[in-house]
Amino acid sequence: MLKEFRDFAMRGNVIDLAFGVIIGVAFGAIVTSLVNDIIMPPIGFIMGGLDFSNHFIDLTEPGTTLTLAAAKEAKHAVIAYGAFINTIINFLIIAFALFMVVKQINRFKKKEEAAAPAGPTPTEALLTEIRDELRKGR
Repeated sequence: MLKEFRDFAMRGNVIDLAFGVIIGVAFGAIVTSLVNDIIMPPIGFIMGGLDFSNHFIDLTEPGTTLTLAAAKEAKHAVIAYGAFINTIINFLIIAFALFMVVKQINRFKKKEEAAAPAGPTPTEALLTEIRDELRKGR
């Protein structure tokens, strides 16, 4: 059983998937930083100092806490809609980046397919040869 597991784990597809997940996590961290540290501060500045990450609705004691961290520390039930907005922006950036990557990959695949015209299959070549021989025999 251990040998079967090792064979399964060492397949190329599993290793490729593992590397993909690792790169995806790293890419997610980069996008999170991009949104939180680069994109959201100017948007907040333009909107008059609005900081989305600290916007919430306190369901336990409305209006008593000033920050999301304080509300969570006090174990209040909160709806952190600002964090949700940041997560949506993260998702949109990741989705757009992946769309661009897939689009480029598809563009390169189309070039490769167009560059190498497909010749006749062995069966087609054999049938062509038989046809030519039959024509000669007439």
